[in-house]
Amino acid sequence: MKKLESLNVLLQELGVSKVKLAKYLGVSRQMVYNYLTFDSIEKWPKEKKILLLQLLGIEEGTEEEIKALKPTTDYLMEVEKRLHANIKKEDSIENSFDLSDVDKDGKLLLADIVYLLKEKLIQGGFTNIATIKYLYYMLQSIDNVPEIKYILAYIAKTNGFIEPDEFVYDEDRQFIFEGILYSGLTLYNNGGASKSKVAESRRRFIAEIEQKNEEKLSRTQQLNTIKVQALRELGYDDINEGNAAEVFEKIAEIQSRKV
Repeated sequence: MKKLESLNVLLQELGVSKVKLAKYLGVSRQMVYNYLTFDSIEKWPKEKKILLLQLLGIEEGTEEEIKALKPTTDYLMEVEKRLHANIKKEDSIENSFDLSDVDKDGKLLLADIVYLLKEKLIQGGFTNIATIKYLYYMLQSIDNVPEIKYILAYIAKTNGFIEPDEFVYDEDRQFIFEGILYSGLTLYNNGGASKSKVAESRRRFIAEIEQKNEEKLSRTQQLNTIKVQALRELGYDDINEGNAAEVFEKIAEIQSRKV
């Protein structure tokens, strides 16, 4: 029996679920599953290995040590006590945010996401930080760009997390998008799309982005101009809590004049 198979058996006998172990280690459930596929505890991150050894009350985590552990009532209670003591040290998601309107499944999902993001941030590096930022920008855009949801579903399907015929969104549009995305990625992965072949498409892509940014800047400048005009007409120097409603009403009025 491999070392981590012995560990898996021991954890089951102690009633330490993957969820509890994930919270104790401060990682996602998926990360715990990843750790338990290793053939040696030595391959775990040092911090996580130390936490596991402390939980089990052993020094090295060898095969002999793990097999020698007997899940007696006293030992089970010791492990449970250490498990909960460490979990309480961590600020829980619910202590950090008001999740009163979130159901149990939503809270578990949020916890998994946060633990996974935390793991990435602990690993550090410019690439990891940039990736987390892109995820943040994606979430900010997800309601305005339905294709983001289609991409997420496509990734979930290709990695076996959901069935290929699961359609949560607009089925026809999602169906078409997945076919186009598959064709494009197949072309990309098979080397059929060289840099020179897609250069013109990318130039159009950049031009479209620049045009959108110019339009956004123009709208921002226009709004600032209207805001200044509204403040001047009302005799205020700036917007504050006391006059905000009046100023916004005046801004709407000025905008209606220009229609």
